[in-house]
Amino acid sequence: MVSEQLFDVLVIGAGPTGMACAIACQRQGFRVVLVDKGCLTNSLFHYPANMTFFTTPELLEIGDMPFSSPNQKPTRAEALEYYRKVSEHYKLDIRQYERVDRVSGSDGDFRVHTVDRFEREHVHRAQKLIVATGYYDLPNYLGLPGEDLPKVMHYYDEPHPYFAQDVLVIGGKNSAAIAALDLWRHGARVTLVHRGAELHRHIKYWIKPDIENRIKNGEVAAYFHTTVSDITEDTVTLETPEGEKVLPNQFVFALTGYHPDFDFIESLGVNLDAENARCPICDPATLESNAKGIYLAGVIVAGERTNEIFIENGRFHGDLIAKDIAAKVPVTA
Repeated sequence: MVSEQLFDVLVIGAGPTGMACAIACQRQGFRVVLVDKGCLTNSLFHYPANMTFFTTPELLEIGDMPFSSPNQKPTRAEALEYYRKVSEHYKLDIRQYERVDRVSGSDGDFRVHTVDRFEREHVHRAQKLIVATGYYDLPNYLGLPGEDLPKVMHYYDEPHPYFAQDVLVIGGKNSAAIAALDLWRHGARVTLVHRGAELHRHIKYWIKPDIENRIKNGEVAAYFHTTVSDITEDTVTLETPEGEKVLPNQFVFALTGYHPDFDFIESLGVNLDAENARCPICDPATLESNAKGIYLAGVIVAGERTNEIFIENGRFHGDLIAKDIAAKVPVTA
């Protein structure tokens, strides 16, 4: 049996940006619901367990609620606790573990069809939609032979399971550098592979000299101008400037970035600008897309340029959207 409920605004994605949008709409008097295929702030939950943010607590705040932390740069655990408190304070209606299967209807009467963990179907009706789905759930796959082996992962959590193991880390940005250092410090034999000539210049300023010194001292092996051509159960094959190298290997972390769900965005009728990093077409003043009644928030606004929008600036999208919706939709009694 399919349940069906009616709301003024439905937000797809219960991360910090989606929460900020819901709070802004609630302040306008609207009845709002959020749906997410995972838990509250699902992407943050899947960050490395011991991660420290690059930013300060104040820049992660939403809903005018202070983020108190004894640290200049808050931890993942502190952020998760903060967003739980925000959700409780604003009594946000969040339907966790509901995957959006499809969206039907049109402006004024959308129907969002979801499926929960037990394959039960639900239908949520809403006058307006806000899509704040982020990008962290979709890794950039390399298309390598062996990439589907269970030893290959696209997310890094914690180092303990890889003690005394040969671990390959693919990538040259923050995620790869942080994982390589954490693994090495906890007893893994780490090799870092990057297709570029050197590590990315935007690596966090306190991380970059650390990883460079580990490489210089031979504590972390590194291959630049190098790609991986094959992964087997016990080895990896590298294409280096000096020729092919086969290394013993038990685990691979392919930390090569992530991307928004462009297929889902297009399924909503939202057009992508192929000449502008596949940015969805939307009004920058209101963030309403070309598909009337569907608004975009957070990193998906920037298309493939996922390094342009973060929590720090995406959290303000909700106010723009709520103001526009308030001008078009009467508040439900």
